[in-house]
Amino acid sequence: MKLTKQKRKRGLILTPEGLQKLQSARLSTELNENYGNRYTFEDLSERIGINTATISKVLSREDGVDKRTIELFFQAFDIKLDKDCYTNSDQSQRQDWGEATNVSVFYGRTEETATLEKLLLEDRCRLVAVLGMGGIGKSALVIKLTERIKDNFEYVIWRSLREAPPIKNILASLLQFLSDEQETEASLPESVGERISQLIDYLRQHRCLLILDNIESILQSGSRAGLYREGYEGYGDLLKRVGEVTHQSCLLLTSREKPKEVASLEGETLCVRSFLLGSLQAADGQEILKVKGVSASESESSKLVELYAGNALALKVVATTIQDVFCGHISKFLQQKTTVFGDIHELFEQQFSRLSNLEKDAMYWLAINREPVSLSEIREDFVSQIPPQKVLESLESLVRRSLIEKSEALFTLQPALMEYVTQRLIAQVCQEIATQNIDLFGCHALMKAMAKDYVRDIQIRFIVQPVIDGLLGVFKSKKSLENQLTQILVNLRETSPLEQSYTAGNILNLLCHLGTDLSSYDFSSLSIWQVDLQCIKLHNVNFQNADFDRSVFAEAFGGVLSVAFSPDGKLLALSDTNGDIRLYQVSDWKQLLICKAHTNWVLSVVFSPDSNIFASGSTDHTVKLWDVSTGQCLKTLCGHEHEIWSIAFSPDGQTLASASNDQRIKLWSVLTGKCLRTFLGHTSWVLSVIFSPDGQMLMSGSDDHTVKLWDINTGECLKTLQGHLDGIRSITVSPDGQMLASGSEDHTLKLWDLSTGECKKTLDEHTTWVLSIAFSPDGELLVSTSLNGTLILWSVNTNEYLRILQASTGWLLSVAFSPDSRTLATICQDNTVKLWDISTGKCFRTLQAHTGRLWPVTFSPNDQILASSGDDETIRLWNIAIGECLKTLKTEPPYERMNITGITGLTTATIATLKTLGAVTSEKQPRQAAI
Repeated sequence: MKLTKQKRKRGLILTPEGLQKLQSARLSTELNENYGNRYTFEDLSERIGINTATISKVLSREDGVDKRTIELFFQAFDIKLDKDCYTNSDQSQRQDWGEATNVSVFYGRTEETATLEKLLLEDRCRLVAVLGMGGIGKSALVIKLTERIKDNFEYVIWRSLREAPPIKNILASLLQFLSDEQETEASLPESVGERISQLIDYLRQHRCLLILDNIESILQSGSRAGLYREGYEGYGDLLKRVGEVTHQSCLLLTSREKPKEVASLEGETLCVRSFLLGSLQAADGQEILKVKGVSASESESSKLVELYAGNALALKVVATTIQDVFCGHISKFLQQKTTVFGDIHELFEQQFSRLSNLEKDAMYWLAINREPVSLSEIREDFVSQIPPQKVLESLESLVRRSLIEKSEALFTLQPALMEYVTQRLIAQVCQEIATQNIDLFGCHALMKAMAKDYVRDIQIRFIVQPVIDGLLGVFKSKKSLENQLTQILVNLRETSPLEQSYTAGNILNLLCHLGTDLSSYDFSSLSIWQVDLQCIKLHNVNFQNADFDRSVFAEAFGGVLSVAFSPDGKLLALSDTNGDIRLYQVSDWKQLLICKAHTNWVLSVVFSPDSNIFASGSTDHTVKLWDVSTGQCLKTLCGHEHEIWSIAFSPDGQTLASASNDQRIKLWSVLTGKCLRTFLGHTSWVLSVIFSPDGQMLMSGSDDHTVKLWDINTGECLKTLQGHLDGIRSITVSPDGQMLASGSEDHTLKLWDLSTGECKKTLDEHTTWVLSIAFSPDGELLVSTSLNGTLILWSVNTNEYLRILQASTGWLLSVAFSPDSRTLATICQDNTVKLWDISTGKCFRTLQAHTGRLWPVTFSPNDQILASSGDDETIRLWNIAIGECLKTLKTEPPYERMNITGITGLTTATIATLKTLGAVTSEKQPRQAAI
């Protein structure tokens, strides 16, 4: 087809940068020399020496003038005229900026600008989509980029799709401009396809830069990202044709969502690319705050930028609020702990309203989870079994909408967006409970009983408690709220018994945190999901025929004495003062087995290298071998005359070593149970025994202050390591077999060279007995615990401590690493087992025993009575003056007469524990009425 040639207009005009520079100088001069009054055209004519008509031409940028005129203008305001301040007027006539805004304040984005410039100029991409969440600065970046590179194009056209113009209108506008207004609506083809073909002809013959801003305006709300609204599918045809067909131009898009054509056509070496615009750098965000007059320290500014994920628009909005309400002080604003309000709320609301129902559900779950989670974790959260493909599509859609962050296959929300979604969740749940019209409340758990401890605490603080506060504001009293929640339970049982739902579990959690007396409540024939009942009394509560899932109960431990991870990382074993051993599944911390193992304390438990057998050593003088899968006792090893403190498997799993108060170490055949050898040489209790990694040497630590190295085959003592000033409580060997560490009652750890027996280093950060030590399986870390509850992580390479944690207020009896070196398990004197994340130093789970070893004493306020507690699960009140016991109090089991007849979803071991704590099963027990 024949393209019309446009008429050229001679002369120079100011560029947008040049006009901005001139206007700034003019404003400054008016303030300094004219008392802030604006110069009229007559004033400017007198100052510059040119007529008012020419002044109008220069400032309007509509007609060209000669260079001397522009020079006079700049000289009159004492500013330098640079080459980028003016351009040929005929070139300007080929630029149509449409509704592009004036970006006067712009900071940073240097790297992003360079990347996009390369895509357009060097890589000659035909279709580029700049993506990012609303307010992140996409349009501003593209405007600045276009101003920078416009001279590389014959035509520059900017069109906004904010008002969702039909595709035919946009194509007509583009074609009319490219034809120098020779084309009209009447002369253009009727069909969209033909108009696209005509546009591509122009894109082939001329180097054009077309910008379509706000593409999301023509995309569907309530569906997957990238799909078009009805009647706007022609835009998809445009993108597809522009991306596929060869031409010399570029179509540049900005959007909150990635159009599906871009997703299907893009590639790192292809001519279609997408660019995800991320957060502003902290320093650039701080510059925005400074311009707004906000004063703050660097740390406060950085915190604010991080809080809003570097979103330029959100920072501008909040900066105005800080300036107007808090006199420019960030610290005062941060103290309010409220980040989502006004225009920021509206910004998020616009984006949330566009989501599909599945995407909204995923957003709610990400807000509930509070930290990055995997695809499988999110899928497990959904009430109904949604295919993994559907969940993945929803998450990918949210990523394309720039609403969620993805890192290493984990998904999460930005802080401010998380607060917004949490606010929506709380408001919706309160409304549903008030009206008894349950939807979101049944599909989402307000807290997750199986979450890490610190995450669950956050869920209670930021979700559960605000819901309770909101409901108390509606119902005015605790009793009225309890009645409303109970009525919902009654309705649920009558209309949807055992329906898959979080409703009953949510109500039970709310009642627990309300402090409700749950005695005789009826939760029969309901789904009880994600409920934390560890510290709750449930006397006479009816759970008959209830379905439990991902819920946590109190345990019936005695005092926990030993902990061990299986080498495959799948199991955790605990032993206690009751002689019991419990096995937990690490993936979900479900209790699998309870072994009634010994008649006295079980001081040591350890797994075989293949994780199929575990062994236990007890103060009843025996060692026992157990089948992991069945809990069956395979063998009982007898021969020691006193308590057994420590046991260890050989690396090949064929032999087992045991150390005892009888000053002996015994070597046993795992296959036959026979004693193969007895090692003699220590003069006091042997408290710790381990094998070398090659299995050829045995090492023992004793209360006689020494460590001994033994030859497995001959029984000969190869070396005696001396240097500690008190008993040695624990020893451990590095995975490479080069170093041995010992922990002593003399408050120190010593590191020994096994080849020479030389002490290489003494670590003395502890201030009391060192009770337990362990090397991490990867050999990078050494951990030690002490009598005062301190846990220290040491670097093996530098022998310096990395982190000191106050894990307990009492003894830390034992410590163990998980096989992947990422988790620590500790046993505390307060009868808890705590699991720690090595990377963060945070305790993420506490296994809480409800009964057992409790030793503290306390005085009454008048100092007349002393209360003492002990392993017999009693509290005694004493008259201090005469030493007489006034009263003995015995605690009632927490689940006394709790009906668990016909319950599902719990393991046999858990049911046995519940019965130990007072629960009953009785088919004859009548169903109770809800209270």
